[in-house]
Amino acid sequence: MKLKRLCSILFCVLCSVSAAVCAPADSIYNGTQIKLDIASPILTPALYKWQMQHYELAANVRLAKRFYPTFELGYAGGSTARGDSIAYTGQGGFFRVGGDLNPLKKHPESPHAFLVGVRLGTAVQQFTNGPGLKSGVAADCWGEIVAGCQVEIAKVNNTAFYMGWMGRFKCLFTRELTGIPAADMTAIYIPGFGKRDNIAWGANYYLGWRF
Repeated sequence: MKLKRLCSILFCVLCSVSAAVCAPADSIYNGTQIKLDIASPILTPALYKWQMQHYELAANVRLAKRFYPTFELGYAGGSTARGDSIAYTGQGGFFRVGGDLNPLKKHPESPHAFLVGVRLGTAVQQFTNGPGLKSGVAADCWGEIVAGCQVEIAKVNNTAFYMGWMGRFKCLFTRELTGIPAADMTAIYIPGFGKRDNIAWGANYYLGWRF
């Protein structure tokens, strides 16, 4: 039963990709979009109550009116306090790659979209976990399931301006070792992911433009 269901899903995906590939050339590529996250610089320090900075932007290409291969890039860093001493300080960059799909069957040509997708994220940072604890360079990797929407708010000639949000469910692949506190092993905060834990949630609010 499971094999039959998996084969059905793969068949649907292949049909969708085949339809996109066989479409006329002028209908496959529908523009490139750049998006700036304006929420994270505010939400990140408010959520963690730390002295944190978080900046990111995203770029995608719209294909066959439904598919959005996506690349996201950002920087995050800051410090936390434990009593009178610094418990963690670090900074680093991160990126995510993946894609989104607009599953709405009606009016796929509309500039407005409901999006669902996946991401694979990687972060590298320099960090110090306080006096007597581990310092160095940490590299982490995680996966995400994302969902959100975007709406076109203005259009000038061939350039369109958008706003929208994206919610994220994150699963960390580089998890801490059993029985060893994270603070003794590696950085307690991961740029682009959040506080080190097996599961994390996130959200972005974007302003973007398509050309």
